[in-house]
Amino acid sequence: MTFWHVVGAVVGLACLIYGGERAVEAAVTVAMAFGLPTLLVGGTLVAVGSSIPEITTAVYAGLYGAGDFVVSHIIGSITSQITLGVGIVALLSPLRLERGEVRFYGTGMILAMALMLAAISSGAVSRVQGGGLVAAYLCFLGVRLRGESHAALVERHADGDRSLPQAAGWIVVGFALVAVGGHLLVVHSKALAVALGVPEYLLGLVTGLGTTAPEIAIAALAIDRGEADIAVGTLFGSNVTDPLFSLGAGALVGGIAVDRVGPTVASAGYTIAVSVVVVGLFYLNGGIDRRAAVGCIAMYVPTFLL
Repeated sequence: MTFWHVVGAVVGLACLIYGGERAVEAAVTVAMAFGLPTLLVGGTLVAVGSSIPEITTAVYAGLYGAGDFVVSHIIGSITSQITLGVGIVALLSPLRLERGEVRFYGTGMILAMALMLAAISSGAVSRVQGGGLVAAYLCFLGVRLRGESHAALVERHADGDRSLPQAAGWIVVGFALVAVGGHLLVVHSKALAVALGVPEYLLGLVTGLGTTAPEIAIAALAIDRGEADIAVGTLFGSNVTDPLFSLGAGALVGGIAVDRVGPTVASAGYTIAVSVVVVGLFYLNGGIDRRAAVGCIAMYVPTFLL
């Protein structure tokens, strides 16, 4: 039975990653065809789309009572994005971001994590708190959409390899794969934790790293195409989406109970600490160079030691 739980969890994780990648790629194709701003695309559309695995996992966790798993899954995803994600992408090409954007996205990201920490510290995230987290995320999006910093639009273009109807079809297929993958991942990971006698939150940290793959892949691809705004917007924007919208959506479905409050709060506190460091580096240096990138990657290691 343990073997099949491992297989089920791996298949679920694969469906989440592949489905999320396809849905995001198709959505960006549509958005850019209509000339949306690059940083706006990265910080909102791509950030939300690439967080589909976390959102789906949180919803299923709310339904199945896997609170420890989903909270640590979100924490693991956030930590790996702000350390491994930023570090790996900056090794490919140094990241740059205007200080005004660093203040907006950095402050939003840290405040989002602080709200998440406050919500989980009591050991339970109620439906009311979940609604508050979702509302906070919608406010963030509203402020971003009303901002005046998105005057420059991306060039309108048609994707030579995929028409808009095909892109719409891939969005549907991607969401379907994510829905199936989220169910498999939560059900089999919860059963696997019981079978192996390990805490659910530890498995959540591991799977959180796995579902971060879409964000890192999208950011790396954006860097390769010379679209640094999408890369930074995706990594920072996802770290606003996950603690607010993903956790809030899961709580709205059925409430989320956290049994191992101590280790979970410690992990969340560390996530906030490393996020402050990375945002500080962006603000003081105007970005992350390759030397700082190595430091970002090194900060990921203590995640599993807390």
